[in-house]
Amino acid sequence: MARRILHVDYSLCIGCETCQSVCDFLHHGKPNIRIYYTESGLPIPINCRHCEKAPCMNVCPSNAIYKDTDGAVIIDPKKCIGCLMCLAVCPFGAPSYEARLKVVTKCDMCADRRRVGLEPACSEMCPAEAIFFGRPEEVEDEIRRRTAEKIARERISSTVMESIGRIL
Repeated sequence: MARRILHVDYSLCIGCETCQSVCDFLHHGKPNIRIYYTESGLPIPINCRHCEKAPCMNVCPSNAIYKDTDGAVIIDPKKCIGCLMCLAVCPFGAPSYEARLKVVTKCDMCADRRRVGLEPACSEMCPAEAIFFGRPEEVEDEIRRRTAEKIARERISSTVMESIGRIL
């Protein structure tokens, strides 16, 4: 299978917390995507980015972290020794320590759902379509399409405002 990625378009996130709620439900009270609010009140979903060259994978002394066929960075809880090295090196703060089990957990891009042909729940359920899932080239095309639409809306808005200014 080709590598697939999750992309969050922060400009579209409405802070509804649907992604966090569905992940919480599917992972029994342990969501792997969380909404954090900046000092200015902006909602920012934080999740694993499944890095191409994942620092967490490189630093894991027990080789508990690996990539699956879609490119998702996965932690094998049976191999995890709870050393927390992955937490120290993740630039996104994605892994979480599960104190009861003494292992680290993180997003696996809904591996169970992907096995049966479904998308990760966060992308499928996002009402604002701020989270999308696909091959890198599909994600790039979608980002460009959305950027073109934003530019077109701004241009139309600017033209309308100029016309109103001439009338007044």
